[in-house]
Amino acid sequence: MRILLLGGTSEARALAAELSPSVDVISSLAGRVPDPALPVGQVRIGGFGGVEGMRRWLQDTEVDGLVDATHPYAATITAHAATVSRQLGLSHLILARPAWDPGDAIVVGSDREAAKTVADMRFSRVFLTTGRSGTAAFADVDAWFLIRAVTAPDEPTLPRRHQLVLSRGPYRYSGELALLREHRIDALVTKNSGGQMTRPKLDAAAALQVPVVMVDRPPLPPGIEAVASVDAAVAWVRTIASGRTIG
Repeated sequence: MRILLLGGTSEARALAAELSPSVDVISSLAGRVPDPALPVGQVRIGGFGGVEGMRRWLQDTEVDGLVDATHPYAATITAHAATVSRQLGLSHLILARPAWDPGDAIVVGSDREAAKTVADMRFSRVFLTTGRSGTAAFADVDAWFLIRAVTAPDEPTLPRRHQLVLSRGPYRYSGELALLREHRIDALVTKNSGGQMTRPKLDAAAALQVPVVMVDRPPLPPGIEAVASVDAAVAWVRTIASGRTIG
């Protein structure tokens, strides 16, 4: 039984560890993060070359099933995987960590909409945590930004007034509280990534009554089974493997 696991998340690493060595798992990472945390087992790094490239790779590698455990905002690879799995009749599962309850957050549909909200509400000191690809939408906003990302965004995409912090979670509540206070943050902009690694920034913002602008998740492709936990994904793979063995 050979599974392609589209990874890069803590859930993907946990799933690879749970399935190894009884299932042949090939974890695929996009390769955008330097020195990534590697999962157990075989790993490929880099893109597939679109839908056609992914289909050829899956056929050449004789994969029996596909699990998409990418970041909730990796919409392009998720859409490509859904298209290819339908074309090949391949068993396909999406492992999507539960979203955060937005609570009193201002929920928007895109980075551009978040930038417009920051400008319209005249926030002046913004903690921006939408990742390196999300900074471009804020380049012309007249506010000061504390930008936190794993890797540095391209300079032309950065707002004129900013401070860049390169770091990788998990983060602690006490540290996030101190960060918001130190930089006198009056708005937090984030994606609804879910999970516990970056949740403390929301708790700190709530404690300090700092407004939150939250970019909503893109919808999942229709017709693909989705689960919210590693245990459920393990059970799905075991079921597929069992059915394959019996057949």
